[in-house]
Amino acid sequence: MVLFIDMDEVIADTYGAHIEQYNKDFDENLTLEFCSGWEVWQKVPESRRESIRKHTALKGFFRDLKVIPDSQNVMKELSKKYEVYIASAAMEFPNSLEEKSEWLDEHFPFIPWQQRILCGHKHILKGDILIDDRTRNLKTFQGRSIMFSSPHNIHTNAFERANDWQEVAKILL
Repeated sequence: MVLFIDMDEVIADTYGAHIEQYNKDFDENLTLEFCSGWEVWQKVPESRRESIRKHTALKGFFRDLKVIPDSQNVMKELSKKYEVYIASAAMEFPNSLEEKSEWLDEHFPFIPWQQRILCGHKHILKGDILIDDRTRNLKTFQGRSIMFSSPHNIHTNAFERANDWQEVAKILL
């Protein structure tokens, strides 16, 4: 079976990185709890929203992301049972291509470059299962869609959900 796994918000903590960068840029104390249920940019003053959108263009933003807890161990086990591919809409942020590849080399070396799909729209993916945090990707997937919980999607109930990587293990292993 072919299993596609998204990067941002699923194995890499971009949400937390946006909050950290915002706090650094503006000497603020924005918290995950305050932002939950929203995109980070929606919870800051309108005059600062563009600064958050520009985070993805910062050198090192994608390279320095923290790993989502338990993702490495569970994915290693999944790769023994499934044909696992990383599928990231990296073309949306062209500067991210090299950084995401380097990040994967460091944190997920058991997923070789041949099993990394850095693409535009994910509707082109054809496989059995997609784990993603974005509704727009899950609703166009023809196989089983599993929404990985992220602060921005906590109020979405349209898909099967995994709140963390231990739940992914219970569902798929």
